[in-house]
Amino acid sequence: MINNIRLLIEYDGTNYHGWQRQASPHGEEGDAHQTIQGTIEDVLTGIIKQPAKVVAAGRTDAGVHAMGQVVHFKTTLQINESSWVKAINSLLPADIVVKKAEYVPEEFHARFDAKSKVYRYVIINSGCPSPFLRNYVWHMKRPLDIALMREGSQYLIGHHDFSSFRASDCSAKSPVRTLDRLEIEEVSGEGIFLFTFEARSFLQHMVRNIVGTLVEVGRGKIAPSDIGNILEKRDRRSAGPIAPPQGLYLSEVMY
Repeated sequence: MINNIRLLIEYDGTNYHGWQRQASPHGEEGDAHQTIQGTIEDVLTGIIKQPAKVVAAGRTDAGVHAMGQVVHFKTTLQINESSWVKAINSLLPADIVVKKAEYVPEEFHARFDAKSKVYRYVIINSGCPSPFLRNYVWHMKRPLDIALMREGSQYLIGHHDFSSFRASDCSAKSPVRTLDRLEIEEVSGEGIFLFTFEARSFLQHMVRNIVGTLVEVGRGKIAPSDIGNILEKRDRRSAGPIAPPQGLYLSEVMY
């Protein structure tokens, strides 16, 4: 009997070359670089005693974190759900944790069945950086105007061609996406800005490119109304710089 198992995973992406396992340039088995997928698959292979393949709801880049990544894998091995969590976590490094395991229908697919994904990006806007948070936020010294960033963000919500905000090597067949939610809030009035994005799917680097551009709006380098013009140009060179990876989190996947 083939069992389909869904895992809810949390990880610190600092020490990894992103989610996706990278093939060795010489064709040997194993990761060319350390990745989240490769690490989890190696652990599962040791548990089920056969090659394991995990499929994720979304791929994260090097240095990007997750609080709610969802994956599925198939195996003939059957143990209770809590035992899956204990067994996997006992072998994973401390910066990757399985929070939940559950048996799901064989046809469940972590990526294709997702109704939406929620990403969050964190900026600390202060004159002095924190050595403890350097791997988890984008530290911005120059003052940011949250009202301007919120005004500019409104041009991005809805169904658009996001060519201006996709990576130059993005492999998506279409640059058209529907951004259902883009919220910006200041947490506790202490210069901590939290950006929340929700969509069915995102283009490669889309969130980080949008954040980098809205930061330019917050600095007064780009007018809020120019965001609409940037969208219409469909040219990555017209938008702002990409935000660094460490402030980005895959927060939740909706099914």
